[in-house]
Amino acid sequence: MPKASNIVPVSDFRQDAAGILNRLGRNKEPLVITRRGRAAAVLMSIDEHERSEHERQLLYILARGESEIAAGKGHELDDVLAEADKILARS
Repeated sequence: MPKASNIVPVSDFRQDAAGILNRLGRNKEPLVITRRGRAAAVLMSIDEHERSEHERQLLYILARGESEIAAGKGHELDDVLAEADKILARS
């Protein structure tokens, strides 16, 4: 649940978009924009969005891996680690 300071009516956002965007960049918390007293959108800094998207992708990969393990699919750990070593050596 967002803090009260992280909720902004759309009319306030229209009047002070630059100031609100500056605040958003400083405090790293998502901002809920309301319309007629109801949540209408969430606004976050690009850095926080990229971090959140990266975490979502990692969780997806982990969940997919769990499904593959449960289905008896996948690769041997030694093979995976060897491939990872090759990738890291190229970097």
